[in-house]
Amino acid sequence: MADELIPIVLFVMIVLVTWLVSHYRFKSKAEMQATIRLALDKGTELSPEFLEKLGDPEPNENRDLRRGLVAMGLALGLVLCGFAVPDDSGEALRGLLAGAAFPFSIGVAFLVMWRYGSGKGQKS
Repeated sequence: MADELIPIVLFVMIVLVTWLVSHYRFKSKAEMQATIRLALDKGTELSPEFLEKLGDPEPNENRDLRRGLVAMGLALGLVLCGFAVPDDSGEALRGLLAGAAFPFSIGVAFLVMWRYGSGKGQKS
């Protein structure tokens, strides 16, 4: 019975985390709109630049670098976990190396996007 609960809990947690992120993002935007509405009701003049910054903040130029480093760190953690598992057959290491290949590849892709994407990572 407990073995069947593991995949069920995994998928329930994925749905729960996705719902929580979207819920709090929606709640944050609703509170921002309420604040703007209250400021306008009180007669405060809001500049177009201020509203543009509130509505769509500029992404950090090092966002891809950070994501790439986090993904590669996750891959390194999986590899180190594979070396730490006491397994004489080596199957645990091989499995964790295979699992680490995915975040490593994603990390490399983010680093390439940071380096060559829109010239932000280039040193001129």
